[in-house]
This record gives sequence, structure tokens and C-alpha cells, in this order.
Amino acid sequence: MKKLLIIFPAILLSGCITFGSTPVRQKFPDVPPELLKSCPDLQNVGETDKLSEVLKIVNENYSKYHECRVAVETWIEWYKTQKQLFNK
Repeated sequence: MKKLLIIFPAILLSGCITFGSTPVRQKFPDVPPELLKSCPDLQNVGETDKLSEVLKIVNENYSKYHECRVAVETWIEWYKTQKQLFNK
């Protein structure tokens, strides 16, 4: 009877312990696809005789592209760094 009193609690307590268990691992959230899109295409210069029109479009394209590129590269770098830190 004493053996049964010793074995029964041991069985109950061993049920709380999982052998060979791995710690719970959270998955880093994936990026929504719209945030990984590249910068949009630049404007084309239409048929015009005015150099000022051409320079205006070139200047706008230059500004928009570089702003977008910096924003996208910075965001991707931040995301990759956060994912590496999360996975460690």
C-alpha cells in the first residue's frame, strides 16, 4: 500500500513534465507584401520643345526616386535587424 501511495503521486507529477520538450518559440511576423514593394516607375518626358518641362520632370523623378529608395532601404534594413534580434 505504501508503494502505491509513493508511485501514484510520482505518476501525477511526471505528467506535468514533458520529456524532450522544446521551449515555445514565437514566429516573427511576416511583412505585408505591400510594404516590400519597390519604388514606382519614374515619369517619362513627353514630346515637348521646352527644356524647362524636361528639367522639371527630371528633377521630380530624381527627388522622388532618392526619397523612396532611402525609405525602402532603411525600412528593409530595420526589419532584417529586428528579425535577427528576435530569432536569437
